[in-house]
Order: sequence, then C-alpha cells, then structure tokens
Amino acid sequence: MEPLTDNVKAFEIATAAFEVDAPGFPLDRREAFVARMQNPWPGNTLEHHAALLDGVTVGYVKIAMSQLDNLTSVDVEITVHPAYRRRGAGRALRDFAVARAREEGRKHLVAPASDGQPSGAAFATTVGAKAGLAEVRSRLDVAEVTGEPGPIAAGYRLVQWVNVAPEEFLDDIGYLDGRINEDAPNGDLVREAEKIDAARVRASEKAVRTRGRSAFNTGAVHEGSGRLVAWTMIASPDDAHEQAWQNATVVGPEHRGHGLGLTIKQENLRLARTERPALRVVDTFNAAENEHMIRINRQLGFRRMEAWTQWQLTL
Repeated sequence: MEPLTDNVKAFEIATAAFEVDAPGFPLDRREAFVARMQNPWPGNTLEHHAALLDGVTVGYVKIAMSQLDNLTSVDVEITVHPAYRRRGAGRALRDFAVARAREEGRKHLVAPASDGQPSGAAFATTVGAKAGLAEVRSRLDVAEVTGEPGPIAAGYRLVQWVNVAPEEFLDDIGYLDGRINEDAPNGDLVREAEKIDAARVRASEKAVRTRGRSAFNTGAVHEGSGRLVAWTMIASPDDAHEQAWQNATVVGPEHRGHGLGLTIKQENLRLARTERPALRVVDTFNAAENEHMIRINRQLGFRRMEAWTQWQLTL
C-alpha cells in the first residue's frame, strides 16, 4: 500500500466502479472529484492510499477522521476497479484502513456500499462488519415540479442566501447543523452530535466553494426572537449546473409542527432553479427509517432510486 498521488486515476477507477455498482449515480466530474479529494472537510483529516497489482493502481481507500468530535470513528470508502476485483485488493485496502484506525486509537470503521453491489455486502459481512444504517437515494425531476410554495407559518419569515450566510445567523446555523446527528436516525451507527460554531460554519462555506460547488440556502426566522430556527441547503457543482444535492434540512425542536421544513425546502428549490436555470435533477440521501423527511421529499416529487447501507466494523 502506498499514498495515492494520481487523483485522475482515482477518478477513472471510481467512474468504472459506479457504472457497475450504482448505475446513474451522479458522480462528480473530474475537476470537482479531484478538488474533493484534495480538500478535507473542516475539522477532518483525509488520506488516500492506493492498492497496486503488478505496478498498476487498481483501487484505493479514502480514510477520513474527525479531529473535533466523533473521535472513535473513521469514515472509509474502498473502491476497486471492476476489472481487478476478487484478487485481494479490497481486503488489502480494508486491512490497511483497520491498521490506520488502530494507530489512531479509533474503534469504529464506517463504510458505504450500494445494495445493488452484492459483493459489497458479502465482503462487509465476511470481514465482520454489520449493517449500521439503511439509506435510500432519491431523485427529483425538476421539470415535474409545478405550482408555487405556500405561505410560511404565521410568526416566521424567510431568509435566503447563496454561499455566504449573513453574520447574524452564524451561531444559529451552527446550532442547527450540530443537531443533525442528534435528530436524524442513525440506526446502529456510533455517532455523536457535532460541535459546530460560527468559525466552523465559515470554514464549511469555504470548503464548499473550494470543492467546486455553490450552496443555495433558505431559512426561517422566528419573528419574536429574531433567531434562525430552520435551515436547508442545496449544493450544485459549478461544472454541472444540471444536477444538485439536497443536503441538510433541520428545524429546531421547539419550532416543529408548523410546516417549516416543507416550506423552506420548496422555497430553496425555487432559489436553486433561479440561480441555476439549467438545473434538471436534485438528488438526496435519507435514512430509510426517516419517514418524516422521506414523506416531505415525496410531497416535493422525489422518487426512490437505490438503497445503500452504511456498514460498521467495530475493532
């Protein structure tokens, strides 16, 4: 095993793998893919290591470790070119990731695999991993969205921004973003709430741009307190305006039950379509058991594409 230095080769391997394991999955284009590999998410370290067979790079492992929270976990992605599978590369990459986790004192490895890749589940169970969280990817065909969003609930007002949030809402965004691991179903995954402050919000905004994306945001402000109490974001690659990802959507606990989640998502989709006239599809991931958010997404027009599993290996 050696450090991966050829990011373009990694892109070629990932493209070939996704064509087999999850056909139609919106993988980043080359420049954005490379930018994501080269720029860790704020508060994380990021490593890539290659598996070689007869001098040819046939696969790689991505190892991400948070340095601010979730200090017992390692997020791992193992990718092997389909033409070179069943020759031990995947196991070698997994063994290397386990060794690195142990070196860093981590106890849990978490790795995603499409349920359309039977070998992924077989490999995970063979090495002792267990299904930690079932997920689904859904897709919205923007052309099928009709009608206008309804009015926001009384006592609230909308606020929107692209890429850079208003200074006055940074602490509220940090609070809401930090609730996601606490509020959303995590199955059997070992996850704790993230510690997100204003500085980390700004660092995340910068990371989105550095990774070649633009972020469209809509929030709901409680008029009585002036606080941002609900927030959602759609991120779209700058080199692929036709596609975007629906990312975070969170409503503060004391402000639920007013339809804020649906309203801000509808308004944010309208913002994204205004900023990206070529936008055709929006993709999103949800925990399969997150019935509330999946129901909202269905109201918007999202349709299920494929199932995924987050596998967890406990050392």
